[in-house]
Amino acid sequence: MRRTRAQLQSADKYDGKPIILSDATFSSEISKYPAMVVDFWAAWCGPCRLVAPLIEQLAKEYSGRVAFGKLNVDENPLTSGEFQVQSIPTLIIFRDGEPVDGIIGAVPKHQIESKIKAHLGN
Repeated sequence: MRRTRAQLQSADKYDGKPIILSDATFSSEISKYPAMVVDFWAAWCGPCRLVAPLIEQLAKEYSGRVAFGKLNVDENPLTSGEFQVQSIPTLIIFRDGEPVDGIIGAVPKHQIESKIKAHLGN
C-alpha cells in the first residue's frame, strides 16, 4: 500500500512511544497511521503490566513503520465495547483504520512480532 503525504507526515511525527488513546480520540488517531497496534489494558490487571514493557519496546523498534497505542478499558468503555474486548490485555492490530487481527492475554514478544509481520509485512 502506498502512503499518502499526510500519512507519511503523521508517521514521521510518531516518536516511538505508545499513544494514549481515549474514546474521544480513538478513531482519529488510528486513522492517522497506516498500521497501529492498540493495547487494551487496565491499571489493576497483572498480565497487562507484563505486556506494557513489551509494547514500549516494540514501539521503539517499529518506530516509523507501526504506531502503538494504549487504551485504558476502565476509562474508555465505549471503544472497548465497540471492539468487544472482554479479556485484557487484548492487542488489536489495525491496518488503514480497520482491525485485521488480535491477541488476547499476555504473550511473549516474539508472538506479538509474528502477528505484526504477518499482517503488516514489517
